[in-house]
Amino acid sequence: MRKIFFVLLVVNMFYARVYSQEVLIVADEIPAMQVLANALKKNENLDAKIVTQSQMPASLTDFRAVVVYIHQDLDPDPEKAFIEYTRNGGRLICLHHSISSKKRKNASWFTFLDLDLPPGDVEAGGYKFVGNIDLGVLNLAPRHFIMTNKMHYDTSFAFTRENKNKQVNRKGFMLKNTEAFLNHNLHVNPSRKILMGMKMRDKAGKEWMQSRSAWYMPSGKGWVFYSQPGHAVSDFENANYARIVTNMIVFTTPASAKDKL
Repeated sequence: MRKIFFVLLVVNMFYARVYSQEVLIVADEIPAMQVLANALKKNENLDAKIVTQSQMPASLTDFRAVVVYIHQDLDPDPEKAFIEYTRNGGRLICLHHSISSKKRKNASWFTFLDLDLPPGDVEAGGYKFVGNIDLGVLNLAPRHFIMTNKMHYDTSFAFTRENKNKQVNRKGFMLKNTEAFLNHNLHVNPSRKILMGMKMRDKAGKEWMQSRSAWYMPSGKGWVFYSQPGHAVSDFENANYARIVTNMIVFTTPASAKDKL
């Protein structure tokens, strides 16, 4: 009887999370997240609670998803809480500078995300952020729910993946006067699904194209998602970009990490 009770408790906790409409947003820059919270409500009637790291609840278990939008230092206790929440079955959405140079000193963050930010010159593969640019956001998963559900692309881009010669046209949209990250080094991981790429021209006139701008992968019993745009409030005012983040939250993930992504 005790075993049956425990199984029912676990099942109830799982369904409480899946059907919960509440999203927790942990941020240190609030205006952009207020725009995102309004979009989540408009798009899918999702309620979002915005807190700072010091205001985080003791447990993250009951939230349908947790969004991380932390520009400055990621404190050790929230770092551990985000990782534990995900590995225990949660859905973690990391946005923009949640992967940035300030997180290099965190004990487990980049290991958890299975990547690193290489030092050195950008031309030799070193990580760099480039500000005050116009960013082309490209759909690299044209049959995937996250990149297609209720999306309305208004342009297309000629795009060539890294280490490839073939140029293809990809649907996308523009984000004005924002920031791009170059050379996120994603470790080889067959379970990581690439969703989005970027195309932009830096202030020196050099054109950059990379296919590392949004992805997701399993982690323990849960899932972690990343999307690189989001530096400017106007990024989240873009209906397409707000829709992509919404889709990450409502997307039905495979029942098993062994399932095809």
